[in-house]
Amino acid sequence: MLNFLPAPVLFVLNASLAALSILFWSSVILVVAIVKMVIPVKGIRLKLSWLLNHMMRGWVITNALVFRLTTKTQWNITGLSDTLSTQGWYLVISNHMSWADIFVVSIVLRDKVPMLKFFLKHQLIYIPIMGVACWALDMPFMRRYSKSELTKNPKLKGKDIETTRRSCSKFKEIPTTVINFIEGSRLTPSKHRRQRSPYRYLLKPKAGGIAFAMATLGNQFEHVLDLTIVYPGAPENIMAALLSGRLDTIAVDVRVIPMTEVPQGNYDQDKAHRVVFQRWLNQVWEHKDTTIDALLKQHQHKPGFYEALASK
Repeated sequence: MLNFLPAPVLFVLNASLAALSILFWSSVILVVAIVKMVIPVKGIRLKLSWLLNHMMRGWVITNALVFRLTTKTQWNITGLSDTLSTQGWYLVISNHMSWADIFVVSIVLRDKVPMLKFFLKHQLIYIPIMGVACWALDMPFMRRYSKSELTKNPKLKGKDIETTRRSCSKFKEIPTTVINFIEGSRLTPSKHRRQRSPYRYLLKPKAGGIAFAMATLGNQFEHVLDLTIVYPGAPENIMAALLSGRLDTIAVDVRVIPMTEVPQGNYDQDKAHRVVFQRWLNQVWEHKDTTIDALLKQHQHKPGFYEALASK
């Protein structure tokens, strides 16, 4: 165990190990992805997709081992059902505060559900090696257009929706877990103030991405998994705190929502359904806000990230 090392040393060590892990697994994934691209046989391509997912699992296991060896962080996970299966289809929604969330969600759900497919910002595809590896894993890259861009070029309207549909259609033939941080951005006190969010610890949820994922894979999704991530006592830079071993606790609550409780309909063309679906999502977010408050009280959090939100 290396958690006795000073925080600055741990930060450099963990950041270096994380970078090496990404470099190694991304490179291996790219090699297999190239083979997959040139082989036209569908059965072989599906087998290679399965192999690619297991390579991502290798990346997740590597991260879990590194954090276990170098930090004293306590993981408090509640609500993780034994009925989940790596052979199923799931839609995961989660709050989003830090790059650390990607590590946390991946580690918590590993070996419980199929490997995660993240909705990613389009800019991330340009990150050397890693961006192309995420593309090779069929992760949807979402590109948001401003109102001025849409005014100049109306053809751009609906492009992100079409990206969602295309990506999700690839998931029909192999068990998949689609995850979306539906606030659309990482939570910060300034964003929270600017948005005038009605929630104490959350930004407003955006329904579009998951609604169109459901439209494409709705009949295959078995459950919606509502993950609530809390870092009690975390400073504002959560990722730096994780890498330097200064996160005492990571708390994750998993709520399994049956698909029968999720409004079904045509989100694209039915305005009434859009209203109903957004209302349902707002209720999910209200429940999440309450859960965060309860977890913070349970762990007697220290001043830090959450006090900055409360003082808005």
